[in-house]
Amino acid sequence: MSITPLYTTSATATGGREGRAESADGALSVALVTPKELGGAGGDGTNPEQMFAAGYAACFLSALKAVARGQKIKVPDNATTKAEVSIGKRADDGFALQVAITVDLPGLEADTADQLISAAHEVCPYSHATRGNIDVTVGRA
Repeated sequence: MSITPLYTTSATATGGREGRAESADGALSVALVTPKELGGAGGDGTNPEQMFAAGYAACFLSALKAVARGQKIKVPDNATTKAEVSIGKRADDGFALQVAITVDLPGLEADTADQLISAAHEVCPYSHATRGNIDVTVGRA
């Protein structure tokens, strides 16, 4: 699939899971550590799964707001999206991810919330990129 880019950025990692990652503009600059669950020391720093979860959660909520705006539905100011990212071994060797998206839309009727969540999952770029590649579930908190 080809796109007409509206925004492009990049980040560079050094040292793998025990190094650093920095965006080209320097706005993101983080120490990377391997979680204890993956055989690392843990400690101060972040990991690729946490960064993926943060990006997916933010993008999904933005997609939901865009869908709601188009339908003239007000998304509550205190709406949140949580992306829970898991990494584990595949049966055929190697590793894979899975994601569970949970959306909290306080004050919206359940049917309206479900419809917005479903529509957001169709238009969110992260959802589109992962569709058919990893298990992703979406639902209300």
